[in-house]
Amino acid sequence: MAKKTPSDAVHRRAEELDALDAILPFDRRDQLATLLTDDDVATLKHLANEGMGDNTLRALASDIGYLETWCQLATGSPLPWPAPESLLLKFVAHHLWDPAKRAEDPSHGMPAEVGAGLRGQRLLRADGPHAPETVRRRLTSWSILTRWRGLTGAFDGPSLKSALRLAVRASARPRQRKSKKAVTGDVLAKLLSACAGERTVDLRDRALLLTAFASGGRRRSELAGLRVDDLSDEDPVQADPTDPGSPPLPCLSIRVGRTKTTTTDDDERVVLIGRPVLALKGWLQEAGINNGPVFRRIDQWGNIDRRALTPQSVNLILKGRCRQAGLDPTLFSAHGLRSGYLTEAANRGIPLPEAMQQSLHKSVTQAASYYNNAERKNGRAARLIV
Repeated sequence: MAKKTPSDAVHRRAEELDALDAILPFDRRDQLATLLTDDDVATLKHLANEGMGDNTLRALASDIGYLETWCQLATGSPLPWPAPESLLLKFVAHHLWDPAKRAEDPSHGMPAEVGAGLRGQRLLRADGPHAPETVRRRLTSWSILTRWRGLTGAFDGPSLKSALRLAVRASARPRQRKSKKAVTGDVLAKLLSACAGERTVDLRDRALLLTAFASGGRRRSELAGLRVDDLSDEDPVQADPTDPGSPPLPCLSIRVGRTKTTTTDDDERVVLIGRPVLALKGWLQEAGINNGPVFRRIDQWGNIDRRALTPQSVNLILKGRCRQAGLDPTLFSAHGLRSGYLTEAANRGIPLPEAMQQSLHKSVTQAASYYNNAERKNGRAARLIV
């Protein structure tokens, strides 16, 4: 019998990861096959069978690939299960550190050879300390995977909590917004002008942008996962609810499935009225889409694929349209549609609870932050001396 080589194991893992093609980006599957162990792949497949959300699984796969590589570079050994508390503390020390102390002591923080190894694997881009949110997410992923293996880790230990709290304070890295600028009504108008043509890609992008914004600023994963059977025609509504004589507008509802803050049991719905409905139906009719994904890939010749857009594709479409509209694409991301919806609602004086019914924000504090910013700019308190 021929002896199996490491390349055989990598090839086998790549084939097994193909079964998770709805979760893992195609261009990362081969890389992950070299980073993950057989047990890692088995755990991910088990979690997929258990119905864990695609976004969560995608993050878990990415995080476990990073952790496996970091541990090998930092300790010379594979990632142990369960991880000892000392390894968790080392992870925090390598990723959250004080830039001022690093300037005095080069050994402070992540060792140069570990950072170089991670960059060589295209797993690390930051030169400074990591964002605290990223470190917390990777620790959470580590904890989840530990529990699903039937093991108990030291993730709730006081030493780790204390080290994390002190390290976050020392790293002094300001929190970065997911989108530096919000896609408010004026920005949306420019993006729509950039896709005002009648090509299939213009029809799709127009419908995508209008649907994303008008439905409350849907997340890119929700747009990518939207299917025809999630759409339901509703009776027309009046343009002005207070005027029975105002013209009727088309209306449909969108069922939002599992998201970051909902589950499949919630069966939440949001409503589209007027121009977004016309744009969405126009796209579906032109594309001949009667079932399956609503927003699909289009090749360079205008052929419409049966496969849905990926969440990353939604982000790239928005950035591409920003570039065509003469806007700086580095300032905007797909999350700008979500923050932009609430900011625009605040600017137009729409009550926060009403806006949250459409955006489906569960946290009043988070949603209110957009309102507070708008109110400060529009209020008199900041205009005592102008």
